[in-house]
Amino acid sequence: MNLTINTKLEIPSKEIYWRFSRSSGAGGQSINKTDSRVEIVFNVSESKTLTSYQKHRISLQDEVKLTNGCICIAVQDKRTQYQNRQLALRRLASTLRELLKPPPNKRRQTMPTRSSQKKRVDSKKKRGELKKSRQSKIDY
Repeated sequence: MNLTINTKLEIPSKEIYWRFSRSSGAGGQSINKTDSRVEIVFNVSESKTLTSYQKHRISLQDEVKLTNGCICIAVQDKRTQYQNRQLALRRLASTLRELLKPPPNKRRQTMPTRSSQKKRVDSKKKRGELKKSRQSKIDY
């Protein structure tokens, strides 16, 4: 089952590695005996589907912690392994989608208009007058 990131990128299932373990949390004598926790590992540096530019874009991002060139996502939210697998695949796809977005355009600096400067100064003067009117006028 291939993982579709967008219309141009699809990751084959052989590049995604799975690990299963027992989910943490409270439980009794017969609880938490199934391996419902899912960990998904995608090796970015050894991927054959990603271009070198895409690998570079992913490695530059700060919000994802790359561990030895791999993206690791662990899920233990649901009670069954199947649901956790589906959730892990969705999270990996959304993470890669966010990482591969083009960078936002740089903001061009502009000068404030004369009217906006005048408006700012007028509001400051008005505020100062208001504060001055509150002061008591007692001479010692």
